[in-house]
Amino acid sequence: MTSLAHPQLSGLGRNPAAPQDVLVRLAAHKAGRHGMALRQGRLADAVVEALLTHGDGDTAVGLHGDRISPEMRRRIAEHPDPAIRDAYADFVRDMVDRKVPMGVDDLEEAYGLPRTALVRAPSPSLRAAVARAWHDRPLAVQADLLADPEPQVRAAATEHGLPGVPPEWRERCLADPAVRVNVARYVPLTSEQFARLMRSEDEEVVQAVAGNPHLPAETVARLLDIDDPLVRVAAAQSRHVDAETRDRLYARVEAERADGNTDAEIALWWNFAEPSWLREAPLDERLTYLDCPHTPFRRVLASCHDLPEEAWSRLDSDPDLGVRRTAARRPDTPPEVLEELVRAHGDVFHIRPLLVDHPNFPRHTLRTFVDEPNPNVRCVALQDPALPVQDLQQLAAAAEPFLRGGVARHPNIPDALLEQLLSDPDPHVADDAAANSALGLDRMYRILAAADL
Repeated sequence: MTSLAHPQLSGLGRNPAAPQDVLVRLAAHKAGRHGMALRQGRLADAVVEALLTHGDGDTAVGLHGDRISPEMRRRIAEHPDPAIRDAYADFVRDMVDRKVPMGVDDLEEAYGLPRTALVRAPSPSLRAAVARAWHDRPLAVQADLLADPEPQVRAAATEHGLPGVPPEWRERCLADPAVRVNVARYVPLTSEQFARLMRSEDEEVVQAVAGNPHLPAETVARLLDIDDPLVRVAAAQSRHVDAETRDRLYARVEAERADGNTDAEIALWWNFAEPSWLREAPLDERLTYLDCPHTPFRRVLASCHDLPEEAWSRLDSDPDLGVRRTAARRPDTPPEVLEELVRAHGDVFHIRPLLVDHPNFPRHTLRTFVDEPNPNVRCVALQDPALPVQDLQQLAAAAEPFLRGGVARHPNIPDALLEQLLSDPDPHVADDAAANSALGLDRMYRILAAADL
């Protein structure tokens, strides 16, 4: 994490070019230890020894697995201080008790047992944690979890559609209050089961049933007049609803949203459900949704890769930006479509691969983005690893810290500009500058000397 008071030290701690002696000296400072917690790759034994000498239990939490050598793992396992010796295991156990999801490999390391044993552990919280983490467990293990006496374990075992609920378990699960909502979302329901769930008068149960992708037409029809925006949107997305009925359902929810109904707002804008069945429909049927006034249908259509050119032309001009971005991810998107989209709206940096990484994107145009008026578009230029120094200097003068931070991380940054950004008033920018592998060794030592390390 970035140290707000000592960002150069925290950044240096995660600098991939920092040599062993620099890291050993950094270990004596809390900010340096924080930076090293985010460092990629294995830590040298001497660095681990320094972290154990200067750090505490919080530091030791990050010293586990392949991040340290087998010798250091033995060293920590035999450490006289239990706060060090048990730091990682205690952290994982605390996360398990708090029901924070953990990877199954982390569970095995912390508890020292294979997942096949952990799934039968005395602790219900641990069994539930394994159920959440062991996604490819065999059906025999799933059956044991479904029969577990603890509700939290059964609930964890049914959170996702895989590995699923075997047909012989469905009736029992649908009768179980601990898992009914989970299971009602994805298992095929008989008419009798559907009717029983709808009589429950439990709002969550009804919403779960409404989103079940296996509902036949006769059951969907029974959802149409339920006074719940989430149910109406789910029904509107069903394959069994005609266009007129779909428009009526959406119009009603939109009117409720306009009147300030929070549930309607959530149903329309914060609900990630989509008509995924459309991807499997015949091409002729899918193309009828090109003119659908409801964005989720066009967005799903845009995620298909077998559409004719005329359809792509329409989707590339769709009024919804999300639809256009989805369409642009097809394998054969024209270069001019990609460039126009990114130049108008920038890229979405939390979704990989980036649009600028598309094989058809004209990367030679990246440096021309430097002069765009929108800072979110200008930052796209930084995706050019050979961006000229004068362009980096221009971006480093920006008022927006995220642009200066992008320059601080850039591989082509010159020494003088890196030196400037090391003293940036925004600590995150200074941290990024110190973490750049272009930072010279002499400058690393000066940072340590300034901190009396």
